[in-house]
Amino acid sequence: MGEAKRRKEALAEKYGQKEKIFPWLPITKGQGEQFVNWSTQGAWIGIGFLIVYWIVIRFVGPAFGWWQIE
Repeated sequence: MGEAKRRKEALAEKYGQKEKIFPWLPITKGQGEQFVNWSTQGAWIGIGFLIVYWIVIRFVGPAFGWWQIE
């Protein structure tokens, strides 16, 4: 007997319904996955801004004479 069948028998009526990650929090698995996707995208955007900031500090500013890197 496969794991899916065992799980279906054990959960009975609750099988296939949205499960909560933590019973005391009103957050479902789908909402948790959305948050992970959103925060991952935000992290990549932050990394992109950091790279652009570094390029401006290291190359653009000195090229226009705004400051000197020692």
